[in-house]
Parts: sequence; structure tokens; C-alpha cells
Amino acid sequence: MFKALLVEDDLDLATALIDYMSLEDIECDYAADGQVGYNLIVSNNYDVIVLDLNLPKIKGLAVCERIRAQGVETPVLMLTACDTLDDKLQGFSHGADDYLVKPFATEELIVRLKALSRRRSGQISKLRVGELELDLTHRQVSRNGEDVKLSPIALKILEVLMREYPSGVSREKIVQAVWGDEQPDSNSLKVHIFNLRKHIDKPGLTPLIHTVPGFGFCLKQ
Repeated sequence: MFKALLVEDDLDLATALIDYMSLEDIECDYAADGQVGYNLIVSNNYDVIVLDLNLPKIKGLAVCERIRAQGVETPVLMLTACDTLDDKLQGFSHGADDYLVKPFATEELIVRLKALSRRRSGQISKLRVGELELDLTHRQVSRNGEDVKLSPIALKILEVLMREYPSGVSREKIVQAVWGDEQPDSNSLKVHIFNLRKHIDKPGLTPLIHTVPGFGFCLKQ
């Protein structure tokens, strides 16, 4: 079993798809517009997202672009009535992993969802939290458009915090993500967090890196 989110404003189609998914042992949450869909995505963990292109409140492309900017790696299958090459390229450029044109065979949708659910999206290239941006391809950080130079370890810590935003991250999870089984000196994390704050939260800027007492750290705008 895996968990999917269906964001589709056609209630009849959505009902039919949810019923079919349940027969395939796929647990499915549902949203009828882009805003509700976005809220569900950032507050839950899904194995795959089925996202209609033409949605009320927030269009599917905008939803996809927003979640990719926040580092959500869940694969996205885009549903649309548009079948031109330009439409498909636009979907992929906004972070979609697959594309299915309406009308479609439900069996094909299920096959594609099962394939997508077994991997993470390869569409993530940048993480953003407010004016803070991390380019994962070039391993570069900027805030307010200005480059921020970080050590490799500070960069890894920042990536962990940005991927988990807005949730807090425990000290243990950060240590495991950065150092693995090679446990660092007891003060190493504290020192690197101090240096990270010095570069990210410069005087005059709103602090982004916050301590969660007794737990760890988080990014908060």
C-alpha cells in the first residue's frame, strides 16, 4: 500500500478515481482546489501526487512550482486536457514528473502511479525559504540575491533544515544526515550552527535559524 493525494476539481472523475485506487490498495486523500491541495502537500507525507492542471484558486502548475521550491520531492503526475508538446514541456519545467492527458484509461493511471511511488522526484533543483535560496545543482546559497559562502558541512546542515521546513529537525537527525555513523565531537554541531547563523542571519536581516529548546533547530520566517 502507498498513499496518494488527488487534486482534481471534477468531483465525478475524482470519485471514480478514488474508488478505483481503493480497489488497488492505494490510500488516497482528496482536494478539490489548488489551495487545499497545497496545504495538504506541505502538511502531510505522500508517496505520489495526482495534480490537475486547471484548478480553482491556485492552478496546478503554480502548486507544483511552489512545492518544488520548498523542497518537496514527492513525484507529481499532472492531469490535463492539453496534449500539445508545449503544454507538456511547461508541466515538466514547473516540476511535474509525468503527464497524462484526459480522457485516459484508469488502468494506465494506476500503472504510472505505482511506478512513480517507488522513487523520489528528480525535479528538485532549488530550495527556497523566503529570500533564502539553495541551488542544489551548483551547491550555492544566496539570501536577498547576495551569494553566501558556506563550508561544506554548514551547507549540508542548511540543506537538512530547508528540506524539513517549516518543521523542526532534531539534533540527532542533523548529525546523522551530515556525519553519518562517524559521530563528531560533542561541540561540532553547536559550532557549525553558530557559523551558519553568522553567514545566513547577518545583522539587519530577520533571523531565519531558530533553536527548538530540548529538540533541535528549525527555519522560521
